Amino acid sequence: MKLSEILSKCDHTLLAQSATWEDIRAVCDDGIRFSTASVCIPACYVKAAKEYVGDKLQICTVIGFPNGYSTTATKVFECRDALANGADEIDMVINVGFLKAGRYDEILSELKELKAACGEKILKVIIETCLLTDEEKIKMCELVTEAGVDFIKTSTGFSTGGATREDVALFAKHVGKNVRIKAAGGISSLADAEDFIALGATRLGTSRIVKIAKNDAAQSGY
Repeated sequence: MKLSEILSKCDHTLLAQSATWEDIRAVCDDGIRFSTASVCIPACYVKAAKEYVGDKLQICTVIGFPNGYSTTATKVFECRDALANGADEIDMVINVGFLKAGRYDEILSELKELKAACGEKILKVIIETCLLTDEEKIKMCELVTEAGVDFIKTSTGFSTGGATREDVALFAKHVGKNVRIKAAGGISSLADAEDFIALGATRLGTSRIVKIAKNDAAQSGY
């Protein structure tokens, strides 16, 4: 698979607590240069980033992040605020405690409210697979399908583990046909990226693939 094709599926990500505007601007420059699917950045930088990139790049941000236990009303407010500031895509974290307690109706209701708030904008649902059993992952595949969200996403990158090949394969087996898959966390090589794409992921949350592209460009004198 060509590097350019892999890059087109990457949400070039910088969510570090220490990220400055200069850091975010550099990520946006890289996203434009390498034609990534989007940049995924903290909500506080969405407005400035969208003004900076205009229509050259999609801006993604995170809500309920990274722990997911904000109230639904808080997540809806975060979502609407991000969209008002120019966000094109929203990645939200589920309430893992609710899932483990079997509070499925509340999770489903939250997903539907967030999708309604997003409208035609893309909503990706982070389920933090490293904290879940396979049965819980399958249940979330069912809930995101019923809620009509756009993507199911493996991980925040801020917990005990990231994407695994097994989890992406499990998603592909159990999500509805209209739900796409995003693998995120620990994708560190082109081989990783190709494996996740082959297993069914159409988005990758990573910063390392762009670093590889920059190294390749530097070596070729580009």
